[in-house]
Amino acid sequence: MNKMFKIAVLPGDGIGIEIVPEAIKALEAIGEKFGHKFEFTEALIGGAAYDEVGHPLPPETLRLCREADAILLGAIGGPQWEELPVHLRPEVGALLPLRKELGLYANLRPCMLFPSLLGASTLKEEVLQGVDIMVIRELTGGAYFGEKHHENLMGGGEKATDCMTYTSSEIERIINLAYDTARKRGKKLCSVDKANVLESSRLWRKIAVKMAAENPDVETTHMYVDNCAMQLIRNPRQFDVIVTENLFGDILTDEASMLSGSLGMLPSASLGGQVGLYEPSHGSAPDIAGQGKANPLATILSAAMMLRYSFNLENEARLVEEAVNEFLERDYRTPDLMEAGKKLVTTAETGDIVAALIKR
Repeated sequence: MNKMFKIAVLPGDGIGIEIVPEAIKALEAIGEKFGHKFEFTEALIGGAAYDEVGHPLPPETLRLCREADAILLGAIGGPQWEELPVHLRPEVGALLPLRKELGLYANLRPCMLFPSLLGASTLKEEVLQGVDIMVIRELTGGAYFGEKHHENLMGGGEKATDCMTYTSSEIERIINLAYDTARKRGKKLCSVDKANVLESSRLWRKIAVKMAAENPDVETTHMYVDNCAMQLIRNPRQFDVIVTENLFGDILTDEASMLSGSLGMLPSASLGGQVGLYEPSHGSAPDIAGQGKANPLATILSAAMMLRYSFNLENEARLVEEAVNEFLERDYRTPDLMEAGKKLVTTAETGDIVAALIKR
């Protein structure tokens, strides 16, 4: 008997409510083709949750996530919630505690260029050809979770402090995961830090060097984050797996998204606990919300990662990815990817076409 996979669905804010249904279409198509059963249960998160119940992460949502087999998240946040107290803002009051409560310490963000999108990036084709990078970002430590302090100074002015804190065990577990990932790919790992300036990075580098000696089958390099940011544009093909801390990973993955043509092409998986969380790497894009312009492919590819990492359905995951590739090969484009001579489609049309290609 086929197992029922329970998926917590958190559309969130802005374009989140538009892109998540398109990923569900892809999962339903997989279920129809392979005989799998998916149970989707929706809950509030982010600004929508605050408006409805007064908190961006309601207890019922957290409970649903704990009881699910996987979580599909859209996007959260928007300008209308930016003036709330910090602990009630969607990003701080929902996303960070959700990661912490579920033990999601590792964020995997693949950056792969689909061949038909070579012209969608602002970089030269010869730089982009063959790019296939996995960025592994530590997700529950660093400046985002360190102590914070804000005070008024005597005589005027203000002072704000964010502490970037890491323990050796936090660093070891994320680097261990990075080595496991590298072994399944090109056996190359680049550990990124800022050890020439930051004490937390000096600890990171010390542990990374030690673990490199313990993993001689993987080629390990070390790079400062500013150099890595430059090298991602100069010569991205040199990278296979990149592992780095929370803040650096947040910035580098947004930069890496341009290698794939658009932030709308970058999926992600947050792992480490018993329940994986899958979401596109972009934000809620309130400027285009409700217009049918949002690119749902990152969310659909995040659903493919769910099939792979949470449900161990590798063939099904590959089929979703192949459907996305064929969608692009047939010259369909959402506005963020649009080029002359291509066929412009809406958010919903994208989901319909990809689902049809899966079921074919």
